[in-house]
Amino acid sequence: MTHTPARKLWSALALITAFALVLTACGGAATQATKPTIKLAENAWTGSSVNVHVAKILLEKLGYPVEIVTIDENAQWASLAKGDLSASLELWPSGHAENIKQYIDEQKVVENAGPLGVVGKIGWYIPTYMVDQNPELATWEGLKQDAAMFKTAETGDAGQFLAGDPSWVQYDGDVIKNLDLNFKVVSVGSEQAVLAAVDAAYSRNDPVLFYFWTPHSVHAKYKLTEVKLPDYSDACYAKASAGGIDCDYPPDVLFKIVWGDLKTKAPEAYQLLKNFKYTNADQIGMIAAVEVNGKTADVAAQEWVDKNEATWKAWMPTN
Repeated sequence: MTHTPARKLWSALALITAFALVLTACGGAATQATKPTIKLAENAWTGSSVNVHVAKILLEKLGYPVEIVTIDENAQWASLAKGDLSASLELWPSGHAENIKQYIDEQKVVENAGPLGVVGKIGWYIPTYMVDQNPELATWEGLKQDAAMFKTAETGDAGQFLAGDPSWVQYDGDVIKNLDLNFKVVSVGSEQAVLAAVDAAYSRNDPVLFYFWTPHSVHAKYKLTEVKLPDYSDACYAKASAGGIDCDYPPDVLFKIVWGDLKTKAPEAYQLLKNFKYTNADQIGMIAAVEVNGKTADVAAQEWVDKNEATWKAWMPTN
Protein backbone atom coordinates (compact mmCIF):
# COMPACT_ATOMS: atom_id res chain seq x y z
CA MET A 1 0.00 0.00 0.00
CA THR A 2 2.84 2.41 0.74
CA HIS A 3 4.06 2.18 -2.92
CA THR A 4 0.69 2.92 -4.54
CA PRO A 5 1.21 6.71 -5.01
CA ALA A 6 4.58 6.09 -6.65
CA ARG A 7 3.09 3.52 -8.97
CA LYS A 8 0.30 5.93 -9.86
CA LEU A 9 2.85 8.65 -10.57
CA TRP A 10 4.87 6.40 -12.83
CA SER A 11 1.73 5.24 -14.61
CA ALA A 12 0.68 8.84 -15.18
CA LEU A 13 4.11 9.76 -16.52
CA ALA A 14 4.08 6.76 -18.85
CA LEU A 15 0.64 7.74 -20.12
CA ILE A 16 1.76 11.33 -20.72
CA THR A 17 4.88 10.12 -22.53
CA ALA A 18 2.90 7.75 -24.72
CA PHE A 19 0.39 10.50 -25.52
CA ALA A 20 3.21 12.85 -26.46
CA LEU A 21 4.70 10.22 -28.78
CA VAL A 22 1.32 9.75 -30.44
CA LEU A 23 1.00 13.49 -30.95
CA THR A 24 4.50 13.66 -32.41
CA ALA A 25 3.76 10.79 -34.78
CA CYS A 26 0.47 12.36 -35.83
CA GLY A 27 2.17 15.70 -36.31
CA GLY A 28 4.81 14.05 -38.48
CA ALA A 29 2.15 12.33 -40.55
CA ALA A 30 0.29 15.62 -40.96
CA THR A 31 3.47 17.36 -42.05
CA GLN A 32 4.17 14.57 -44.51
CA ALA A 33 0.62 14.78 -45.86
CA THR A 34 1.08 18.47 -46.69
CA LYS A 35 3.58 17.50 -49.39
CA PRO A 36 1.58 16.46 -52.46
CA THR A 37 2.92 13.93 -54.95
CA ILE A 38 4.69 15.66 -57.84
CA LYS A 39 3.95 13.91 -61.13
CA LEU A 40 6.60 14.49 -63.79
CA ALA A 41 5.98 13.80 -67.48
CA GLU A 42 8.57 11.58 -69.14
CA ASN A 43 8.47 11.82 -72.93
CA ALA A 44 9.87 9.37 -75.46
CA TRP A 45 13.50 10.52 -75.64
CA THR A 46 16.51 10.18 -73.36
CA GLY A 47 16.94 13.89 -72.65
CA SER A 48 13.47 13.98 -71.14
CA SER A 49 14.24 10.91 -69.03
CA VAL A 50 17.41 12.29 -67.48
CA ASN A 51 15.72 15.64 -66.80
CA VAL A 52 12.92 14.06 -64.78
CA HIS A 53 15.28 11.82 -62.84
CA VAL A 54 17.42 14.80 -61.81
CA ALA A 55 14.26 16.64 -60.76
CA LYS A 56 13.00 13.59 -58.86
CA ILE A 57 16.19 13.36 -56.80
CA LEU A 58 16.02 17.05 -55.87
CA LEU A 59 12.29 17.13 -55.18
CA GLU A 60 12.71 14.18 -52.82
CA LYS A 61 15.38 16.16 -50.97
CA LEU A 62 12.59 18.69 -50.30
CA GLY A 63 10.34 15.94 -48.95
CA TYR A 64 8.02 15.57 -51.96
CA PRO A 65 6.91 12.14 -53.15
CA VAL A 66 7.54 11.93 -56.90
CA GLU A 67 5.87 9.86 -59.61
CA ILE A 68 7.30 9.66 -63.13
CA VAL A 69 4.55 9.29 -65.73
CA THR A 70 5.46 8.09 -69.23
CA ILE A 71 3.27 10.05 -71.63
CA ASP A 72 3.17 11.31 -75.20
CA GLU A 73 4.36 14.91 -75.59
CA ASN A 74 1.04 15.94 -77.16
CA ALA A 75 -1.20 14.12 -74.68
CA GLN A 76 0.57 15.71 -71.70
CA TRP A 77 -1.05 19.13 -72.23
CA ALA A 78 -4.56 18.07 -71.24
CA SER A 79 -3.19 16.19 -68.23
CA LEU A 80 -1.24 19.26 -67.10
CA ALA A 81 -4.30 21.44 -67.55
CA LYS A 82 -6.32 19.21 -65.20
CA GLY A 83 -3.57 18.79 -62.63
CA ASP A 84 -3.15 15.07 -63.40
CA LEU A 85 0.48 15.98 -64.16
CA SER A 86 2.57 18.53 -62.29
CA ALA A 87 5.28 19.37 -64.83
CA SER A 88 6.99 18.53 -68.10
CA LEU A 89 10.61 19.62 -68.23
CA GLU A 90 11.51 19.64 -71.94
CA LEU A 91 9.07 21.29 -74.28
CA TRP A 92 10.18 21.79 -77.90
CA PRO A 93 8.15 24.88 -78.86
CA SER A 94 8.40 24.50 -82.63
CA GLY A 95 5.93 21.63 -82.53
CA HIS A 96 3.47 23.01 -80.01
CA ALA A 97 2.35 26.44 -81.18
CA GLU A 98 -1.36 25.56 -80.96
CA ASN A 99 -1.00 23.97 -77.51
CA ILE A 100 0.96 26.97 -76.22
CA LYS A 101 -1.74 29.30 -77.52
CA GLN A 102 -4.61 27.25 -76.10
CA TYR A 103 -3.33 26.16 -72.70
CA ILE A 104 -0.81 28.88 -71.76
CA ASP A 105 -1.90 32.07 -73.50
CA GLU A 106 -5.69 31.72 -73.63
CA GLN A 107 -6.89 29.32 -70.92
CA LYS A 108 -3.94 30.01 -68.57
CA VAL A 109 -4.20 26.51 -67.07
CA VAL A 110 -0.59 25.60 -67.92
CA GLU A 111 2.34 27.87 -67.08
CA ASN A 112 5.59 28.44 -68.94
CA ALA A 113 8.12 27.76 -66.16
CA GLY A 114 11.09 29.23 -67.99
CA PRO A 115 13.94 27.93 -70.15
CA LEU A 116 15.54 24.56 -69.48
CA GLY A 117 18.85 26.05 -70.62
CA VAL A 118 19.22 23.54 -73.45
CA VAL A 119 18.83 24.67 -77.06
CA GLY A 120 17.62 21.98 -79.45
CA LYS A 121 17.43 21.55 -83.20
CA ILE A 122 15.50 18.95 -85.18
CA GLY A 123 16.77 18.26 -88.67
CA TRP A 124 17.54 15.79 -91.45
CA TYR A 125 20.84 13.96 -91.05
CA ILE A 126 23.12 11.77 -93.13
CA PRO A 127 26.49 10.22 -92.30
CA THR A 128 29.34 12.57 -93.17
CA TYR A 129 31.03 9.80 -95.18
CA MET A 130 28.21 10.23 -97.71
CA VAL A 131 28.93 13.95 -98.06
CA ASP A 132 32.64 13.23 -98.44
CA GLN A 133 31.80 11.02 -101.43
CA ASN A 134 28.90 13.13 -102.78
CA PRO A 135 29.14 16.76 -101.58
CA GLU A 136 25.81 17.69 -103.17
CA LEU A 137 24.00 15.58 -100.56
CA ALA A 138 24.59 18.31 -97.98
CA THR A 139 21.57 20.17 -99.45
CA TRP A 140 18.00 19.26 -100.26
CA GLU A 141 18.63 19.97 -103.95
CA GLY A 142 21.30 17.28 -103.90
CA LEU A 143 18.92 14.85 -102.26
CA LYS A 144 16.42 15.59 -105.00
CA GLN A 145 18.79 14.53 -107.75
CA ASP A 146 20.19 11.55 -105.84
CA ALA A 147 17.05 10.14 -104.20
CA ALA A 148 17.56 6.76 -105.86
CA MET A 149 20.68 6.28 -103.76
CA PHE A 150 18.40 5.84 -100.70
CA LYS A 151 15.99 3.26 -102.20
CA THR A 152 15.12 0.18 -100.15
CA ALA A 153 12.95 -2.87 -100.76
CA GLU A 154 10.26 -1.20 -98.63
CA THR A 155 10.20 2.09 -100.56
CA GLY A 156 10.37 0.82 -104.16
CA ASP A 157 11.42 3.57 -106.58
CA ALA A 158 11.46 6.22 -103.85
CA GLY A 159 14.27 6.92 -101.45
CA GLN A 160 13.78 6.09 -97.79
CA PHE A 161 13.45 8.83 -95.18
CA LEU A 162 13.79 7.22 -91.77
CA ALA A 163 11.57 8.52 -88.95
CA GLY A 164 11.03 7.26 -85.41
CA ASP A 165 7.98 7.44 -83.19
CA PRO A 166 4.96 8.66 -85.18
CA SER A 167 3.88 10.74 -82.15
CA TRP A 168 6.96 12.98 -82.42
CA VAL A 169 6.58 16.49 -83.74
CA GLN A 170 7.50 16.10 -87.41
CA TYR A 171 6.53 17.59 -90.75
CA ASP A 172 8.82 15.58 -92.98
CA GLY A 173 6.13 14.09 -95.21
CA ASP A 174 4.81 17.57 -95.99
CA VAL A 175 8.30 18.97 -96.60
CA ILE A 176 9.09 16.07 -98.94
CA LYS A 177 5.84 16.59 -100.84
CA ASN A 178 6.14 20.37 -101.08
CA LEU A 179 9.78 20.25 -102.22
CA ASP A 180 8.85 17.54 -104.76
CA LEU A 181 11.36 15.05 -103.37
CA ASN A 182 11.05 11.40 -104.32
CA PHE A 183 11.24 10.03 -100.77
CA LYS A 184 8.93 7.92 -98.65
CA VAL A 185 8.76 8.36 -94.86
CA VAL A 186 9.29 5.07 -93.03
CA SER A 187 8.56 5.20 -89.28
CA VAL A 188 10.49 2.60 -87.31
CA GLY A 189 8.74 3.32 -84.02
CA SER A 190 11.30 4.69 -81.59
CA GLU A 191 14.54 6.58 -81.03
CA GLN A 192 16.29 3.28 -80.33
CA ALA A 193 15.11 1.83 -83.64
CA VAL A 194 16.42 4.86 -85.56
CA LEU A 195 19.79 4.55 -83.82
CA ALA A 196 19.92 0.83 -84.59
CA ALA A 197 19.37 1.61 -88.28
CA VAL A 198 22.12 4.25 -88.20
CA ASP A 199 24.47 1.79 -86.47
CA ALA A 200 23.75 -0.78 -89.17
CA ALA A 201 24.30 1.74 -91.98
CA TYR A 202 27.59 2.88 -90.44
CA SER A 203 28.84 -0.68 -90.12
CA ARG A 204 28.43 -1.12 -93.89
CA ASN A 205 29.02 2.47 -95.05
CA ASP A 206 25.49 2.43 -96.48
CA PRO A 207 23.32 5.44 -97.36
CA VAL A 208 20.82 6.54 -94.71
CA LEU A 209 18.76 9.72 -94.35
CA PHE A 210 16.98 10.20 -91.06
CA TYR A 211 15.10 12.54 -88.73
CA PHE A 212 17.06 13.41 -85.62
CA TRP A 213 18.05 16.22 -83.27
CA THR A 214 20.65 17.80 -81.10
CA PRO A 215 21.54 17.64 -78.23
CA HIS A 216 22.12 13.89 -78.46
CA SER A 217 24.96 11.47 -77.81
CA VAL A 218 24.85 10.19 -81.39
CA HIS A 219 26.76 13.31 -82.46
CA ALA A 220 29.63 12.25 -80.20
CA LYS A 221 29.54 8.70 -81.54
CA TYR A 222 29.36 9.42 -85.28
CA LYS A 223 30.20 12.20 -87.71
CA LEU A 224 26.86 13.37 -89.06
CA THR A 225 25.93 16.16 -91.46
CA GLU A 226 22.66 18.05 -91.21
CA VAL A 227 21.10 18.46 -94.64
CA LYS A 228 20.50 22.10 -95.59
CA LEU A 229 16.77 22.64 -96.10
CA PRO A 230 15.14 25.95 -97.12
CA ASP A 231 15.56 28.40 -94.24
CA TYR A 232 13.01 28.42 -91.45
CA SER A 233 10.64 31.38 -91.26
CA ASP A 234 7.54 32.14 -89.20
CA ALA A 235 5.58 32.50 -92.43
CA CYS A 236 6.63 29.02 -93.53
CA TYR A 237 5.67 27.47 -90.20
CA ALA A 238 2.30 29.21 -90.30
CA LYS A 239 1.49 26.86 -93.18
CA ALA A 240 2.19 23.72 -91.14
CA SER A 241 -1.39 23.05 -90.03
CA ALA A 242 -2.53 23.15 -93.67
CA GLY A 243 0.24 20.82 -94.82
CA GLY A 244 2.03 23.59 -96.71
CA ILE A 245 5.32 23.63 -94.83
CA ASP A 246 8.43 23.44 -97.02
CA CYS A 247 11.29 24.66 -94.80
CA ASP A 248 13.69 23.64 -92.05
CA TYR A 249 12.90 23.13 -88.38
CA PRO A 250 13.82 26.16 -86.23
CA PRO A 251 16.30 26.18 -83.36
CA ASP A 252 14.29 25.46 -80.22
CA VAL A 253 14.92 27.19 -76.91
CA LEU A 254 13.55 24.37 -74.79
CA PHE A 255 11.40 25.30 -71.81
CA LYS A 256 9.49 23.76 -68.92
CA ILE A 257 5.73 23.72 -68.42
CA VAL A 258 3.85 23.19 -65.16
CA TRP A 259 0.27 22.80 -63.96
CA GLY A 260 -1.27 26.22 -63.49
CA ASP A 261 -1.99 25.63 -59.78
CA LEU A 262 1.40 24.14 -58.87
CA LYS A 263 2.63 27.44 -57.41
CA THR A 264 -0.09 27.45 -54.75
CA LYS A 265 -0.38 23.69 -54.16
CA ALA A 266 3.36 22.91 -53.94
CA PRO A 267 5.29 26.20 -53.74
CA GLU A 268 8.72 24.71 -52.95
CA ALA A 269 8.43 22.23 -55.82
CA TYR A 270 7.30 25.02 -58.10
CA GLN A 271 10.29 27.20 -57.17
CA LEU A 272 12.76 24.37 -57.69
CA LEU A 273 11.36 23.55 -61.13
CA LYS A 274 11.33 27.24 -62.11
CA ASN A 275 15.02 27.47 -61.17
CA PHE A 276 15.94 24.15 -62.83
CA LYS A 277 18.32 25.12 -65.64
CA TYR A 278 21.46 23.58 -67.08
CA THR A 279 23.50 23.49 -70.27
CA ASN A 280 23.60 21.40 -73.43
CA ALA A 281 26.86 19.93 -72.14
CA ASP A 282 25.23 18.91 -68.84
CA GLN A 283 22.43 17.11 -70.63
CA ILE A 284 24.58 15.54 -73.35
CA GLY A 285 26.87 14.07 -70.67
CA MET A 286 23.92 12.31 -69.04
CA ILE A 287 22.46 11.21 -72.37
CA ALA A 288 25.82 9.71 -73.34
CA ALA A 289 26.01 7.89 -70.00
CA VAL A 290 22.71 6.21 -70.90
CA GLU A 291 23.07 5.64 -74.62
CA VAL A 292 26.80 5.05 -74.97
CA ASN A 293 27.80 3.66 -71.57
CA GLY A 294 24.64 1.67 -70.91
CA LYS A 295 23.63 3.27 -67.62
CA THR A 296 20.03 3.80 -66.59
CA ALA A 297 18.59 7.31 -66.58
CA ASP A 298 18.30 7.34 -62.78
CA VAL A 299 21.96 6.35 -62.35
CA ALA A 300 23.13 8.97 -64.87
CA ALA A 301 21.03 11.60 -63.07
CA GLN A 302 22.39 10.65 -59.65
CA GLU A 303 25.97 10.88 -60.93
CA TRP A 304 25.27 14.35 -62.31
CA VAL A 305 23.71 15.44 -58.99
CA ASP A 306 26.71 14.07 -57.07
CA LYS A 307 29.18 16.00 -59.24
CA ASN A 308 27.27 19.27 -59.61
CA GLU A 309 26.12 20.29 -56.14
CA ALA A 310 27.05 23.93 -56.67
CA THR A 311 24.72 24.07 -59.69
CA TRP A 312 21.62 22.43 -58.21
CA LYS A 313 21.92 23.98 -54.75
CA ALA A 314 21.29 27.35 -56.40
CA TRP A 315 17.94 25.97 -57.64
CA MET A 316 16.66 25.03 -54.18
CA PRO A 317 14.03 27.27 -52.52
CA THR A 318 15.49 29.70 -50.02
CA ASN A 319 12.40 30.41 -47.90
